[in-house]
Amino acid sequence: MKLSRRLEMIMELIPEGSRLADIGSDHALLPVAAVKSGRVVQAVAGEVNPGPLKAAANQVAEAGLQSSISVRSGDGLAVIEAGEVDVITIAGMGGSLIASILDGGQDKLAQVELLILQPNVGEDILRRWLMEHGWLLTSEKILEEDGKIYEILTAVPEQGDQRISSQLLYADQEWPRFSGQGTFTVTKDLLLRMGPWLLKEPTPVLTDKWNRELDKLGGILESLSGSKLESAAAKALQVKQEIEQIKEVLACLQKDKQ
Repeated sequence: MKLSRRLEMIMELIPEGSRLADIGSDHALLPVAAVKSGRVVQAVAGEVNPGPLKAAANQVAEAGLQSSISVRSGDGLAVIEAGEVDVITIAGMGGSLIASILDGGQDKLAQVELLILQPNVGEDILRRWLMEHGWLLTSEKILEEDGKIYEILTAVPEQGDQRISSQLLYADQEWPRFSGQGTFTVTKDLLLRMGPWLLKEPTPVLTDKWNRELDKLGGILESLSGSKLESAAAKALQVKQEIEQIKEVLACLQKDKQ
């Protein structure tokens, strides 16, 4: 069994000796690999769909790990009891769905020490949920695999003695413009959208992601320009501003590398 790079990166973020719940576990590849490596001592593989649930059970049985991995049918965090695990992984879903799963299972999160989340889209929605529900974003990773770009977020319960708070992490920042003329504000909303840790340590994959996003926004702007609706003009102005902000950020990041 060989993990994808994406799942390998997620597994590397799990602390040694963890009790893991992998929600939406699909074929239970992650918990099986994590237990086999010795990184995880006990795991729950949760799956709501019958097909993947059966595949997960088969995978665990073939690995001979039934005593270490419990395969359970259920929706979201309903598959675990409060205090049963200290690490939760949720990967391969939209950010809004992951946020909804966390929201619906908040009673199961009280003793969880680490969330490792890999949204396929809607990363900003998930960052906002974490910030608004007492979870501090501690790291962000980005990778490209098979032509798709993925972000992996980790978060811990926010406490007063941490070196940084969500308030500081998402505080507006003044960046010098690429042109050298004055500054522009990287707002809280922009940090939530692009990722505060990713902007601190930018990679070519991050640049590639946002260049793709600029292409999409350009297409939206072109379609709006053909409309005579008043609402289209307002939307076009908003899209233009988004494009300008993203271009300025990318230009500054590129300048910093030179």
